[in-house]
Amino acid sequence: MTAVPQQVTDFLRQSGPFDSLDSEQINDIARHSHIIYLAAENQDEMLTSHKNSLFLIQSGQFSVKDCDGALKHLSDGDYFGYAALLDKVTYKLDVTVDSPGLVLCMPKEWFDKAMSHPKISQFFNAAKDDVLQHDAVTDSNSMWLHKPLYEVTDTMPITVAQTDSIQSAGALMSEKRISSVLIIEENELIGIVTDRDLRNRVVAVGKDMQLPVNQIMTKKPAYLTKNKTLFDAVSLMNEKSINHLPVLDEITNAPVGMITATDIFKQQRNNVLFVISDISKANNLYELTRCSWQLPHYFASSAKRPGDFDIVGKVLSQATDVMTRKLITFFQQQHGQAPMPYCWLVYGSQAREDQTMGSDQDNALLLAEEPNNEQASYFKEMAEYVCSGLGKCGIKLCDGNIMASNPKLRMSLNAAIEQSKSWVRQPTPEAMLSFNIFLDARAAAGDSTLFVRLQNERKTLFQQSLFLAALARQANEGSVPLSMFQKFVFAKDQKVKDSIDLKHTAIAIINNLVRIHALANAITIPSTVGRLNALPTNCGVSTEDIKNLRDIWLFLNRLRWRHQLNNKVQDNFIRVSDLSSIEKHQLKAAFQAIHRAQQAAVLKYSGGIG
Repeated sequence: MTAVPQQVTDFLRQSGPFDSLDSEQINDIARHSHIIYLAAENQDEMLTSHKNSLFLIQSGQFSVKDCDGALKHLSDGDYFGYAALLDKVTYKLDVTVDSPGLVLCMPKEWFDKAMSHPKISQFFNAAKDDVLQHDAVTDSNSMWLHKPLYEVTDTMPITVAQTDSIQSAGALMSEKRISSVLIIEENELIGIVTDRDLRNRVVAVGKDMQLPVNQIMTKKPAYLTKNKTLFDAVSLMNEKSINHLPVLDEITNAPVGMITATDIFKQQRNNVLFVISDISKANNLYELTRCSWQLPHYFASSAKRPGDFDIVGKVLSQATDVMTRKLITFFQQQHGQAPMPYCWLVYGSQAREDQTMGSDQDNALLLAEEPNNEQASYFKEMAEYVCSGLGKCGIKLCDGNIMASNPKLRMSLNAAIEQSKSWVRQPTPEAMLSFNIFLDARAAAGDSTLFVRLQNERKTLFQQSLFLAALARQANEGSVPLSMFQKFVFAKDQKVKDSIDLKHTAIAIINNLVRIHALANAITIPSTVGRLNALPTNCGVSTEDIKNLRDIWLFLNRLRWRHQLNNKVQDNFIRVSDLSSIEKHQLKAAFQAIHRAQQAAVLKYSGGIG
């Protein structure tokens, strides 16, 4: 069955990564491709007549085995046959039609031409190697730096002609309360005069104020076009040791704005580092809550690039640490210093430094020794004050009562060590559900040496094989939301019908798996990415798998943060309809890789017994 080219064109435009091609390229491929109806009765004939092709499933369900790989259950939007085209080898292609449907066949010649496009090449090479098809992971430690200049230059610059007098230029600068003017000729920039020029080139040398301004202007000044970023501006201004930078239209080269050192400072005031600085300077609970509530607004307005989403969890966790220390300080200003050394511990997402807008607080108090009644009363009041204060700052109370305000979570170092031993002695499924969160821990305030001593006691304790086996079995109990034929399984009872719980069905599974590998290798770093980076080469997990898990974790967190900020929600239920075609492929690949990682962990730590 051969379809009209328009049907092929429409299908390609909806299919990543081919949706990244322009219309002419898609039309060329469409004219040389076919859509066939693949059923059990005709599969041999159809596959033979279209050998050396890329197959893209439009509908139906098929079980496919090629290039000596594992059997794959495929459905809408999935590809097969690309391994032979990439390796330039004729592999035996076994296809079982589970449910007949339409399949697009793209000849090798046109697949090869499409592979010249970087995104298509990256996609299929990654698919063949069973790794996540991802854009390069970039660090973005200062989100404000990536703002384009047109977002921060909203007023036209003040200009004068080169024949205007120095006095008139100075008077205009005074009237407009600006520190520079641009010199233009036929709407093009030819020079700039700044207040420093007036001081150094006019006042200091007694120059005639009636001379034309071109006598003192800086000719051919440095400039940037409006599509460049604040980072470009800061770099150029530092390089040239200048405080004024004209901004031009990238097409006409006409002046459209001006960036000054003052503008840079104003933008930095919106930088999250300055928000955290304001939190640190708060003198009371009112000021602390006022500053803390700036964080969500900052993230919503400033986190735009994929790399931004990689650090917002860390930034939010650091801010929560600062809030915690400030609240402890406020309490001690009223009630005096603590009666014994203590350490404020944080667990879960705050410990891993991957908090989101919906994260609640998970914390505890570790005490140097068993407190008497008076000491216990002090720490009870402090814990209640801090937990309540964090709630007022936007870090909501924990529904499971994993907070220092819970008396069971205020214990001595010795008691905490004994508790850890009990976990290892009896790692029942019920017990593991209750203590798993405590395996991601970090000291946020107080005497951190107490926590170091606790971690040192736990290192060898948590490396015991039976304990790791129990953790691996538990990590294998969660399942990614994919059906046998690689279709998304949507969450039930949600207002949006195509929702997937990204936290519990993907991100938490990775956290659990990486935690096991970290414990097995005596790594005490709590963050997931940090643990992956710290795994030794002989840990039993390949370098490629470590990198893939890291990229998947970052990709999933990017989707989660984008969902929360774009939809102004705090849940983790991303909507598949919000994803691009390529992101849907990426998400499927991520889920498949997570499932393989689960199976590998069970095999490694519990002999394959799940």
